[in-house]
Amino acid sequence: MKIEQYISQLLYRYQCVTVPGFGAFLTEYQSAQLDENAHSFFPPKKSIAFNPFIKNNDGLLANHLAQAEKVPYEIAVNVINNEVSLWKTKIQELGQFSVKNVGVFSLNQEKNIVFVPVDQINYLKESFGLSSFVSPAVKREIYKYESEGIEEKAPIAFTPEKRNPYKPLKYAAIITLSLGLTSAIGYKLYDNYLEQVQQETILVQSNVQKKINQKIQEATFFIENPLPAVTLTVPSEKANTPYHVVAGAFRLESNAENAYQALLKLGFKAKRLPANNHGLFPVLYGSYPSYNEAHDAMKNIKKLDNKDAWLLIQE
Repeated sequence: MKIEQYISQLLYRYQCVTVPGFGAFLTEYQSAQLDENAHSFFPPKKSIAFNPFIKNNDGLLANHLAQAEKVPYEIAVNVINNEVSLWKTKIQELGQFSVKNVGVFSLNQEKNIVFVPVDQINYLKESFGLSSFVSPAVKREIYKYESEGIEEKAPIAFTPEKRNPYKPLKYAAIITLSLGLTSAIGYKLYDNYLEQVQQETILVQSNVQKKINQKIQEATFFIENPLPAVTLTVPSEKANTPYHVVAGAFRLESNAENAYQALLKLGFKAKRLPANNHGLFPVLYGSYPSYNEAHDAMKNIKKLDNKDAWLLIQE
C-alpha cells in the first residue's frame, strides 16, 4: 500500500502534512509571476518545502489513509511506518528516491537530505484551470525601421510653377459671394427641415404611447390554482445530537479556542459549548444522536488520542 497519493491529496487542503518518523511537507502561497526576459507568465501556486525535524505523528495522514482504505487506525500507522523504512533504505543504498507528484529526495556530500519539489503540479485549489504560458514580444520597432528605410529611398522632386498674382484675388471674390448665397439659402432650408422632423417625432411618440396604454388596459393577470403555503420545520441540532464526547473544560476561553483549533487540524468534527454554570468552556470531539455511537467514539478516542475524554449527555 503506497502513501504517496494520500500525501498528494492532503497537500491540496492543508499547509503541513507530516509523515511520522520521516519529516513534514510544508506549503506556502506564492503569487503570480511574470518573467519579462522570457515573456512568460506563471499563475499563483503553492510552493512545497520539506522539514526533516518535524516527525511527530499528528494523526492527519494516518486518519486520511484509514478512511480512504477503510482500515483501522493502527493498521494505517503500521503502513506509514513500513513505507518510511523503505524510503530510508532507498536513500541509504541508492542515494535518492522520489515521492510521486511531490518531489525527489537525495543525499548531499554532508549526508544531509536534499528535497527538490515537482513543478508540474499546482496544489493551490484557487488556481485550478490556470497554466503558465509564453507571450511572444510584439515586433513594433522592425516595422518602424522598414518604413523609415522606404521614406529614405523614395526621392521627392519639387517643380516650380509660375503663377499670375492677380488670378487668386478674382477667384477668391467669386468663392466668397457664392458661399454667402449658399449659407443664406441653406440655413433657411435646414431650419424648415428641423421643424418638420420635430413634428413627426412628436406624432410617432404619441401613437406609440397610445398603443402601450391600450395593451396595459387589455391585459388581465390571474392564477387559477394557487399553490398552498408550505411550512418547513427545521430540526434543532441540539435535539438530534444530545450525546457529546468532551475533550476538556477550560477556565480561560482562549485556551478553549486553542484546543478547539487543534482538534480541527487533527480531523475531528470539533465543537465548542458556551460557558457552563461553573464558568468553564467545554470543547467537544463531536456530538452524536445516540448513546451507543457516542460511547463507541469515546472508546476509540481514549485509545488513540486522549485517555481523559468523557461523555456528556444534554437533556
